Amino acid sequence: MKKVDYIIVGFGLAGMAFCDQLSRTKLKYVVIDEQRDAASRVAAGLINPVTLKRYTMPYKGEEQFDLASKYFQRLAASYDKETFEILPVLKIFSSIEDQNNWFEASDKPILRRFLNEKLVKNTSEYVEAPLQLGEVNESLRINIPQLLNAYIDSLKSKALYYSENFDHSAITFNTDSTVTYKNFIAKRIVFAEGFGIKNNPFFNKLPLVGNKGEYLIIKAPNLNISEALKASFFVIPLGGDYYKVGATFNWKEKDTIPTTEARDELQSKLKKVITCAYTIEKQVAGMRPTTGDRRPLIGVHPKYPQLALLNGLGTRGTMMSPYLAQVLFDHLENGISLDDEVSILRFPKKLV
Repeated sequence: MKKVDYIIVGFGLAGMAFCDQLSRTKLKYVVIDEQRDAASRVAAGLINPVTLKRYTMPYKGEEQFDLASKYFQRLAASYDKETFEILPVLKIFSSIEDQNNWFEASDKPILRRFLNEKLVKNTSEYVEAPLQLGEVNESLRINIPQLLNAYIDSLKSKALYYSENFDHSAITFNTDSTVTYKNFIAKRIVFAEGFGIKNNPFFNKLPLVGNKGEYLIIKAPNLNISEALKASFFVIPLGGDYYKVGATFNWKEKDTIPTTEARDELQSKLKKVITCAYTIEKQVAGMRPTTGDRRPLIGVHPKYPQLALLNGLGTRGTMMSPYLAQVLFDHLENGISLDDEVSILRFPKKLV
C-alpha cells in the first residue's frame, strides 16, 4: 500500500488548481483522471472579471481575478509555455442604452478598475459596431489545454498521475479516519470530476444540472483583429488567422456531441458582427459543471469526512478555480470555515 495525503479525482481546471495548492506544501498526493473531454479543455480560457451583460462583478470577483492572474502567470513561467497572455476585450454595444449602462457602470468604484470610461473607436472594416466600443482593462486569455498537458507531463514524470476510470465502489473507510482506494491509503479524496459528479454515488444528488456549451473555430484571414470581441457571444483571436467563436448555452442536452443547431446559432450571430469571409475549421462541445444557483459546490461530506468536493465552477471556471482551490485547502488543512454561498452544506438533504 502506498500512503498519500490526498487522492485527487479528475484533472481539469479544478483538479489542477488543487494540485498546485498541494505542490507548494509537503503533502503527498496522486491524481486519478480518466482523460475524458472535460469542459476545461473546451473553454475559451478568457478571464474577464466583469459580467458584461449586466455590468456586474461576480462573487468575490476582484479577489478571484487577482489570484488567478498571479497563478496562471506563475504556471506559464514554470513550464516555459506561452499559455498566458494579456488580451483586451472590446464590448460591442447593442444599443445606446447599453452604451449608457457602460458609462454608469464604469463610474462605480467596484467596476472602475476594469471598465475603461473612454470608449474605443472601431478600426476594423470587417467588424460591425455602429457605436464605439467599450474596453475591458486587464483581461487575460489562458491556453488551458496546453497548460493542462504540461502539468500532466510533470505529474507523470513523478509517477503521480494515473490515467484510468475511478471506481467509487472500491473506496473503503478505515477506523483510523483514513480511506483506502485500491493500492492507496489517503487522508482524503478530493473529487474534481466536473459533470462526472453524476456518476459519483456520494455527491450525485447535489443540484449540479450542467450546461452544454459549443464553440466554433474559424479561419478568417481578412479579419485581422488582436482583441477579443464581446457581443452576445465572444470572438477570441487564437493567432494565425484563427478565432474561437462562442459559446452557446444548452440546459437540456447532457452530452459533448457538437450539433448543427449550435453551429447555425453561432453563424447567425457571427453574421451580425463580422462581414468578411471565413471558414469553419472545427466545432467543439463541453458540459459546464453549473449549479442551479450559479454558486460552486465545495466542502466535506457530512457522513464521510474523508471525502471532499471541488465542483460547480460553471462558466467562470478559469477565473474561479485558483480561488476555490485555496478556499477548500484552507478549510481542509487549517479548519477555516466555508462561506454558506459556496458550501455543499447549503443542500443538507442532498447529502444523506
